[in-house]
Amino acid sequence: MTPPIFRTRITELFGIDHPILCGGLMWLADASYVGAVVNAGGMGFITPRSFPTVEAYRDQLKKCRDITGGKPFGVNIYVSARPEANEVLGEFLDIAIEEGVRFVETAGFSPKIFMPRIKDAGMIVIHKCTTIRHAQSAVRAGVDAIAILGAEAGGHPGMDMVGSLVQGALAPGSLDVPVVLAGGMGTGRQLLAALSLGADGMLMGTRMTVASEIWADEKFKKHITEIDQSGTRIVMSIFNDNSRVLDNETARAVSALEADGVTDFERYRPLVQGSNQREAYESGDWELGTPSVGQSCAFADEIKSVEAIFDDILADATCHRDRLAGLAV
Repeated sequence: MTPPIFRTRITELFGIDHPILCGGLMWLADASYVGAVVNAGGMGFITPRSFPTVEAYRDQLKKCRDITGGKPFGVNIYVSARPEANEVLGEFLDIAIEEGVRFVETAGFSPKIFMPRIKDAGMIVIHKCTTIRHAQSAVRAGVDAIAILGAEAGGHPGMDMVGSLVQGALAPGSLDVPVVLAGGMGTGRQLLAALSLGADGMLMGTRMTVASEIWADEKFKKHITEIDQSGTRIVMSIFNDNSRVLDNETARAVSALEADGVTDFERYRPLVQGSNQREAYESGDWELGTPSVGQSCAFADEIKSVEAIFDDILADATCHRDRLAGLAV
């Protein structure tokens, strides 16, 4: 494992060696993956919604604790726009607290209603969002750090579609908590750029989907290694809910419905339902569903361990740090 080379407010807040976070990946962020991230010196977040029962989720927390040898890790709490979808979040949090989880990554809508429970448990929370105004609102609600997403991000990059470089230049000066830059992140030079912009680290998603510890079928991961930054597509804009996904047959069918002005969601449901994405990961059939994929797929060019990916990123960061130092006059 690469020894620490950067110390930032994020490494201090999370007690980690490197200012690298790996965000929650729906269906994929289990104990094996998150434990590997923590053991490589970063911070990862298990996604409770990925598991069929709360008992299975609890088992994953216990397994992750065993993998890390007791080192802390996090859970991802996605706050939906649909209240009924959030009814289970309290139980997710309670189980995390009972199992001694230290860190929470929130995403989606404001985590405000959950903040008293999180803070009473002494947990640290980082909120992932796509606009400065939402970040400021989350800070007022009491979050400890912000992950600001650029338009390059897979999943839900927001409707404003502001690029990561602009977000990174704006957010650190607009917020008084540590900030990590997300969206299209996957190299050491980007980590160095984020730090140079005033951020305290970077957060990765798609870049890590080809890690050997990710359980997805090798055929799916191999396809990710073969596409470049143009291998994604924005869909669901017709519902004011941009989603950056893998550019496959299903995504193109969704785009065709949008082009025809179809606004009945039931026409889309068979194409975009989450179970299709899980089946794509399980079977390796990357034409199935609309798996979230960001433009950092361009950097996910080889299936290798989390530790090896981190080592590559940190070597790249060191190289470009030294290059910048050599440019000084």
